[in-house]
Amino acid sequence: MPLSNEQTFLTSAIKLFRYYKKLGEGAMAQLTDEEILVRPNEASNNIALIVHHLSGNMLSRWTDFLTSDGEKPWRNREAEFEVAYANKKEMMEAWEKGWGCLLSAIENLKTDDLSKIVYIRNEGQTALEAIHRQLAHYPLHVGQILYQAKAIKGFDFKSLSIPKGHSENFNKEKFNQEKGRRHFTDTH
Repeated sequence: MPLSNEQTFLTSAIKLFRYYKKLGEGAMAQLTDEEILVRPNEASNNIALIVHHLSGNMLSRWTDFLTSDGEKPWRNREAEFEVAYANKKEMMEAWEKGWGCLLSAIENLKTDDLSKIVYIRNEGQTALEAIHRQLAHYPLHVGQILYQAKAIKGFDFKSLSIPKGHSENFNKEKFNQEKGRRHFTDTH
């Protein structure tokens, strides 16, 4: 029996969230405790602050996702941009806690839940719209993490997708594979 559009959407959203989680982890794995605190300039956030914001947002949005406002009274959004983690281990624990909350919430949704109204800062939207909202928000910050990690590491950064100058070989390998054998989340 084919999957419903709603189930297809949920499956796809989960895969995308996991893909962006993996990209962020691949970038941060290449950095030291000191490097996660490097700021590109005074107006920008370092990677530890970006992770603090992501974790805070995820915990707030996805805790009791269907039953309480996504902006929890216990969240201190301003502190997410001011207080960095002491080290990479602490940062990664917060990263896992945030993603764990998100994935647990979304993996437990039923297709009927997608049409339910949820609130973020007292603004109503369907659960489906709220998921789309976060699918736009989180990859933006993961992109910032990737960009900063690459800027910090320079030529020592290990590519998480197709390395510069290797597109032709990559495409040749992909087109020599049996159709449908690999899925978009396997590589970028």
